[in-house]
Amino acid sequence: MTPAPQPAPTPSRRTALGGAALAALALTTMAAPAANAATSASAPTKSRTNESGWPTEYALPDGWLPEGIAIGGKPYAYQGSRANGAILRTDLRTGEGTVLYEGGTGQVSVGLKLDHDGLLYVAGSTGVARVIDSRTGELATTHQLTSATGHFINDVTLLGDRAWFTDSRHAVLYGVPRGRSGGEISALALTGDWVQLPDVNNANGIVGTPDGRGLIVVKSTPGELYNVNVGTGHATRITLVGAADVVNGDGLYRIGRTLYVVQNRLNLISVWSLDRTATTATLTRTITDPRFDVPTTAARYGDRLYLVNARFTSPQLPETTFTAVAVSI
Repeated sequence: MTPAPQPAPTPSRRTALGGAALAALALTTMAAPAANAATSASAPTKSRTNESGWPTEYALPDGWLPEGIAIGGKPYAYQGSRANGAILRTDLRTGEGTVLYEGGTGQVSVGLKLDHDGLLYVAGSTGVARVIDSRTGELATTHQLTSATGHFINDVTLLGDRAWFTDSRHAVLYGVPRGRSGGEISALALTGDWVQLPDVNNANGIVGTPDGRGLIVVKSTPGELYNVNVGTGHATRITLVGAADVVNGDGLYRIGRTLYVVQNRLNLISVWSLDRTATTATLTRTITDPRFDVPTTAARYGDRLYLVNARFTSPQLPETTFTAVAVSI
């Protein structure tokens, strides 16, 4: 994920992801637009549907600048805005969306994960992580993980009693206690095979290992996967079989030993089979779709993955349209 400073979104009936954000991906301090985001947004749903009638593509508000998406046990998707940190909740059955959390000046919402208790964990890019009640839109907690500059809090996953956040500009993972009350934040330095590269995005998407004991992190540049020990921070590079790399790797999603890697600017999802120790990954197939326009992250509901199109190669303007699309898995 890679946010950039943009003007506040205006609700609309169509969606697409703007793209002047490539340079902005590197930015960790963003001048977010006006905090007065719209409190509701309707998105048409009939552009594409499957046999069940549920849309396979739906619109987000114009100028939304999406990058993260989260889905829980109910058919609702939550999409964050890089423009001002707002959160849009969309009914997957209809494609209709409502702004759940209005965000504010200087806020950014990129990676998202929804917990079983209804709390939404949000990577805030500029050094912060937020916890939002997905039922009410209430901001429950704000965690200051790092200073606002020189860092990029990018993505998040839930493992054990913590939400783990990546920092694309530092070789550190941050573990935030789950729940409303907060607690001591863990700073886990990445060691072992991990080599931090300067002036590019390193750690990006993150998921738990199949055994629930470690973390898998994608390093966007040059396109590597790592198995991280959550006790020591030791990172073991995962051997890739069937492809040389996962360049432009962004969001990760795992089902059992199957790992889905969203490779944003390549407009594809690579699908990998992990071995028992999650130290070797074998490419089994790739998923492409003509509707992909720099997809960044993925979330699952039923037999579908839902992705937001970040459109980093298009102008990121208030009138830029954005969509989310669903593909069968």
